[in-house]
Amino acid sequence: MFGAERARLGMPARRKGARSARRRTRMDPMSIAGIGVDVVDLARFEHALVRTPALKVRLFAESERELPLRSLAGRFAAKEALIKALGDSTGVQWHDMVIVNNDLGNPGFVLSGGTEQIVKRLGITMIHISMTHDAGIAIAQVVTERGDA
Repeated sequence: MFGAERARLGMPARRKGARSARRRTRMDPMSIAGIGVDVVDLARFEHALVRTPALKVRLFAESERELPLRSLAGRFAAKEALIKALGDSTGVQWHDMVIVNNDLGNPGFVLSGGTEQIVKRLGITMIHISMTHDAGIAIAQVVTERGDA
């Protein structure tokens, strides 16, 4: 954006030597491959788990099953969001998507089986995940990136 256009829009002049976000983006060889979001009603999710106890075993890896309800709902939402970001659920198995936290507590996927193969086939090199829960809902968003280089 040139100085005259910035002034017309009421934006301050850019500092000398500052780079625009557009310029940095052009130099970055990554692009968004997919975006997915999912929302889970905690009461409805709890009712489903109580009504069908085998559901917990079917949806979650052993390492995930003992987490509190809100965390399970967030992980379910994240797995659904990943499927949406991939664009298709063919070949995806629930246990192929395990959510773990790093040393800082940030969530990430550990993929295996068919899901890992799909991600590789699509050229996805990075998966970003955000989860939260409040006021009776859990929500997750997933953004996948593909290397263009």
